[in-house]
Amino acid sequence: MTEPATRSGFVSLVGRPNSGKSTLLNRLVGEKVSIVTNKPQTTRNVIRGIVTRPEGQVVFLDTPGIHKPIHRMNNLMMKAVREAMKEVDVVALMIDSSESFGRGDQFVLDLVNAISIPKILILNKVDKVRKPDLLPMIERYSNQAKFDEIIPMSALRDDSVEPLITVLLRFMPEGPLYYPEDQLSDRHERSIASEIIREKLIDLTEDELPYATAVTVDRFEEGEKLHRIFATIHVERETQKGIVIGKKGHLLKEVGIAARKDLEKFLGRHIYLELRVKVTSGWRDDEKALKNFGVGEGAGET
Repeated sequence: MTEPATRSGFVSLVGRPNSGKSTLLNRLVGEKVSIVTNKPQTTRNVIRGIVTRPEGQVVFLDTPGIHKPIHRMNNLMMKAVREAMKEVDVVALMIDSSESFGRGDQFVLDLVNAISIPKILILNKVDKVRKPDLLPMIERYSNQAKFDEIIPMSALRDDSVEPLITVLLRFMPEGPLYYPEDQLSDRHERSIASEIIREKLIDLTEDELPYATAVTVDRFEEGEKLHRIFATIHVERETQKGIVIGKKGHLLKEVGIAARKDLEKFLGRHIYLELRVKVTSGWRDDEKALKNFGVGEGAGET
């Protein structure tokens, strides 16, 4: 009896900010490869998560939330979204079904409608929606765009993951695996470290500050039992520097403690983490700074 052919391919996860794309990616992969916060526009570049099953492999591209650009940084993020929808096998549009339909949702639909490859609609957070409201919602999206599949789910529930993977594998072309079976992401440890630090900074600050901050890892020294990480938090103004440091360095210390705990869990090593804060004026509109900070990277070739 002939064994079924292995399937492998790429899926772009797209949607508005806070639709749950990063939460879903982490749930699919089974490990935290993308940071998650309750603030929009957290994801600034394309993050790949790799899911391998006996039937094949799906490489997910988690993209920045689709939004109206304000700074050069936002333009690069939107460019990354468009690039991530090219030459993939499936575009999966993720919608927060607990939110009312608005102009932003229409903009996303129009963007996805222009793509001729297979499209899947993921209605996320259906656990927050009344069952009688679900069918009209599905009908509305079906009338506005041609989707090959519509999948209601909750990214926070484990039982939602496998049915989605099963559906997506059907759309993957036959072919060998792109990555080793045990690989979960193509991100480097330095990149993950900078993102974890930024996640904790976002969680512990408010208002505009999270969007005016970036993190770079200056040195990453690997040891058998201890990794030493030296990182810089970049802000745009001197007043922001004072906020990040906090009274007597209290906030910066909190960020460091929270980040170190997650890093030790992820890397499986004791971590020595040293943070400093630097004013990099106008970095969100500075092309050289944005390149150094890696904003908008990761779409690449599939």
